[in-house]
Amino acid sequence: MKKDLFKHKPLTAYDAIYEAQKIAYAPLVFQAVRAMRELGILTQLDEYKSGVSAKDIAEKLKLSLYAVETLLESGLSSGVVEIDEYEMYHLSKTGVYLLHDEMTRINMDYNHYICYQGMYHLDEACKTEKPAGLRVFGEQWQTLYQALPHLPEKIKKSWHAFDHFYSDSAYPVALPIIFQSSPRTMMDIGANVGKFSILAAKYDSDVRITMVDLHDQLQNAVDNVSEAGLTDHIDSLAMDLLDRAQSFPKGIDVFWLSQFLSCFGKQEIVSILQRIADAMGDNDRLYILETCWDRQQHEASAYSLINTSLYFTAIASGNSKMYHSDELIDCIKQAGLQVCQIHDNIGICHSLFECGNSESE
Repeated sequence: MKKDLFKHKPLTAYDAIYEAQKIAYAPLVFQAVRAMRELGILTQLDEYKSGVSAKDIAEKLKLSLYAVETLLESGLSSGVVEIDEYEMYHLSKTGVYLLHDEMTRINMDYNHYICYQGMYHLDEACKTEKPAGLRVFGEQWQTLYQALPHLPEKIKKSWHAFDHFYSDSAYPVALPIIFQSSPRTMMDIGANVGKFSILAAKYDSDVRITMVDLHDQLQNAVDNVSEAGLTDHIDSLAMDLLDRAQSFPKGIDVFWLSQFLSCFGKQEIVSILQRIADAMGDNDRLYILETCWDRQQHEASAYSLINTSLYFTAIASGNSKMYHSDELIDCIKQAGLQVCQIHDNIGICHSLFECGNSESE
């Protein structure tokens, strides 16, 4: 179900210019808050519920008083820190979430390690529709997905933590919907590390699953399947989905795309879906799990998703985004498929699009 989001909110001229300054200084504030988290300042504030002085924090953490005061003052301006009449600092409610909320921590790490440096090249990416910011990780790759298996461990860990945090909440809700029709064969397209395939094989031991992804990315998934002892239930197929000459095999009951189409531009999406449609029989189903910003229950979710699109622009692909559901539905129809049902509120922020071949509907 769609909700009205980002309605006009009247502001005074003063409020408007203040909001403008917040945006102008947002990159600095982000790094200041992250530094307070990493250096232990937020933890110190959290431990001293009755308040703590900058001097005591500096001594405890073996930092200069200058460094602590500078960061605390930035935190004060951004609402992360509060100060009382005795010059004692406290952690605000926002600060508590920045310190303890898993989603917020994962989002900050992702934006710092994956996005921050590359965003300097956003202008170029918008002009060329190429991921110009990807060059901060190396010049040899066309998309982040080619680069991902080769990136430093800390960067890979941050990317996977971001990706899995949201999908992990959605899979347990999606599985019963997918298995209502008791599929015997399934294709997990864009399998990533194989997490969904493993969960699906454990959910129904009679299903046979084929994981599809880029060759280098697929090896990690294959290793995880082997470690889970499920090689008799799950096999793999290396494929470059951008190669329009590559087709999908017929005889697959369920095609599964999880957080996958957001990695591609609209023309590429239509091409992928057309090839899936060509492989689908009358009773076969395609399930698309995506995070559509217009179908969120809360503005905070929509805000996060819309701004995650900038990662796709500058870093990942140059031409993809977190799509409005109408855009996805249009691509589905262009591919000769029909949306049979949309299941919203899957996990934290997903929608599940159930699709059939329009010729058979």
